[in-house]
Amino acid sequence: MFVRAMVQNRQGEPLRLTTLAQPVPGPRQALIKVETCAVCRTDLHVVDGELPDIPYPVIPGHQVVGRVATATKRSPPVGARVGVPWLGFTCGKCDDCRRGMENLCDEARFTGYTLPGGYAEYLAVDERFCLPVDDQCDAVATAPLLCGGLIGYRALTMTGEAQRVGLYGFGAAAHILAQVLNHQGKSFYAFTRPGDLAAQALARELGAHWAGDSDTRPDQPLDAAIIFAPVGSLVPTALSHVRKGGIVVCGGIHMSDIPSFPYEILWGERQLRSVANLTRRDGIEFLTIAAAADIHARTRVFPLEQANQALEQLRSGRITGSAVLRVHEPAAASD
Repeated sequence: MFVRAMVQNRQGEPLRLTTLAQPVPGPRQALIKVETCAVCRTDLHVVDGELPDIPYPVIPGHQVVGRVATATKRSPPVGARVGVPWLGFTCGKCDDCRRGMENLCDEARFTGYTLPGGYAEYLAVDERFCLPVDDQCDAVATAPLLCGGLIGYRALTMTGEAQRVGLYGFGAAAHILAQVLNHQGKSFYAFTRPGDLAAQALARELGAHWAGDSDTRPDQPLDAAIIFAPVGSLVPTALSHVRKGGIVVCGGIHMSDIPSFPYEILWGERQLRSVANLTRRDGIEFLTIAAAADIHARTRVFPLEQANQALEQLRSGRITGSAVLRVHEPAAASD
C-alpha cells in the first residue's frame, strides 16, 4: 500500500507531494491514520534548516490528530483517536527520564524532525507517545493544542503565581494560552509585531487587558512574560517590562541571537528561563484543562498538498491563529 506525504529532500527546497510505501510499524510502534496536522513555527525552522542534524529526506509535522490503524499491547486500541506530539521517543533510563524530565533526555527523538512527521497520510509512532484525545473532539481545532498548547502550558507553569502575564508573539501558541489564562482568572497582555492589527484584534476578542506593538511599554509592570516569537531582541524588551522578581520565559526551540543588555534590567531578582520540548505528563495535564475550559484554536484549513502555502503564510504573518492541514476526513471509531 502507498501513501501521500509532503517531503523535503534537501535544505532550501520546497516540500514535494510524494508517494511512499505505507510505514511498517516497528516493535512497540503503532500505526496512525492521520486526520489533521497543525502547522507550527518549528516546522519553519525544520524546512529552513535552522535546526541541527536534520535527517533528509524529512517529513515535517508534529501536531497530529488521528486514529490507531494498527495497535500494540500498550498503545490505545485500533480505532481510538490519539494525538501525536513533538516528543516522539526517549530512552526511559537516563537521570533526566527517571526524574520526570524526559523532555531533556539526550537520546530524545522528535516527530517531524528526527522522526517522520504528520505531513503524511500514515505515521508509525512509539506506543508510549500516543496521547489519548476525546473521540468526539474537532480534529482540526484540537491539532494545534498538541504543540502550541503544550509548550504554552509548560511555559506558563514556569511563571509561578504570576497574575499579569505578557505574551510576545500572538499566534498559534499565545492565542491558546490566552484562553488558559482566562480560565485561571489571570490577565494577559498581547505583544505583536508592529502593525499586526489582526493579531491585536484577536487578542482583544479573547479578553486581553492590553494589546499593542512589541516595542510599546504596557500600562503597568508585568509579573511574567512568555516569548513565543523567535526574536532575540524581545528578551531585553520583556525583561524591561516585568517587575522586580518577575520571570521571562523563552518558549521556542530556536531564537535569533539575544543582543547585549544592561544588567540593571535583570537585576532585582528577575529570572530568565527557557522551555525545552515537553513531557507526556504535560500533555495529559493540558488536554484535561483544555477539555474542562472548552479551549479551541482558531484555525485556517489547508489540504495536505498545500503545506508549502501554509508555511509561507505562517512565515509572513498572514495566519491569525493556527494553520492546519487536513490529511484525511475525520472518521468514526468503527470506520
